[in-house]
Amino acid sequence: MQNKLHTAALVLFSGGQDSTTCLAQALSKYDRVETLAFDYGQRHRVELDCRLTVLAEIKRQFPEWASKLGDDHVFDMALLGQISDCSLTRDVAFEMEASGLPNTFVPGRNLLFLTFAAALAYRRGLQVIVTGVCETDFSGYPDCRDDTMKAMQIALSLGMDKRFLIETPLMWIDKAQTWQLAEDLGGKALVDLIVEHTHTCYLGDRVHRHDWGYGCELDAKTACPACDLRGKGWDKYKAS
Repeated sequence: MQNKLHTAALVLFSGGQDSTTCLAQALSKYDRVETLAFDYGQRHRVELDCRLTVLAEIKRQFPEWASKLGDDHVFDMALLGQISDCSLTRDVAFEMEASGLPNTFVPGRNLLFLTFAAALAYRRGLQVIVTGVCETDFSGYPDCRDDTMKAMQIALSLGMDKRFLIETPLMWIDKAQTWQLAEDLGGKALVDLIVEHTHTCYLGDRVHRHDWGYGCELDAKTACPACDLRGKGWDKYKAS
């Protein structure tokens, strides 16, 4: 049963498959939902355009959710891009680093995102912060782990003297189950919306169209890990 104290949520919404699924779940649970994105100089900045289309399509196709969907916010986080020497902010190949982490890891990204999200939620009267991080289908990012999320929830609640709930709907499910969750929430219409309008590809590829949406050619050596996960998850979802 939903906690009556939790009536309004802020969704970290990039416009990708995961955050769109999280947004749909939040809209099915809460009375008021606002969205937040970050412009940090990412190579796949096209996601910031795609997310506006996704929001418009959700309002058009799901009128029962449209009335709950509140303001959308975009924060300029250019400084994060300036200090992040990684493949998400630089034109370099995707590879593993000596640390054991992929070079798509942006140090401090999710920690900063959640801190700014909490500051916004504080001012907007939003009790829940929703993010699409997970431990099941992830690239080893330490700031996506459940322990990190729990620690951030405590730190932000104490530091702002406001009891926040950080909700992670995808934490323990894989990409195929994420597709299934979208179907459970919004049927074929939501799955089709995610396929056609969301953006996941780290290279910003909106040219190559696959059954699972736009992104890298997966047989290419330059294919990004995000498309690899999305494509394999789609195949598993369709086979189940």
